[in-house]
Amino acid sequence: MSIGRVARALLLLGVTLGFPSAAGAEQRYPDVVAVEVRPSGPGTFDFDVTVSSPYDTPQRYADAFRVTGPDGTVYGERKLLHDHAGEQPFTRDLYGVRIPAGVRRVTVQGRDQKHGYGGATLEVALPGR
Repeated sequence: MSIGRVARALLLLGVTLGFPSAAGAEQRYPDVVAVEVRPSGPGTFDFDVTVSSPYDTPQRYADAFRVTGPDGTVYGERKLLHDHAGEQPFTRDLYGVRIPAGVRRVTVQGRDQKHGYGGATLEVALPGR
């Protein structure tokens, strides 16, 4: 394999893993990497959400995640008040999220202090629906 091909392969690998590229681009958002959901009462659900963030300092960290419906309605949001520097990825809960009976699937998305919501999301089915 030529040196040029090796360099392109390494650059592609770095972009895929969220490392800054030679042009200085950075991963802008945290990724939601796992979600566990369970019913907690009539029309309510509890979520355990695992988030991975490439940056985790007091100056910049994943500061929230939210649960949304297919139409974009926000059903619940968990704000995170500090970095998780020694814990990557990290899991936090969101309890008692009320979701209308007609909704069968929701999307969970992470937020970055600097750029807002974005990154990899997970769509999950609501148990019992």
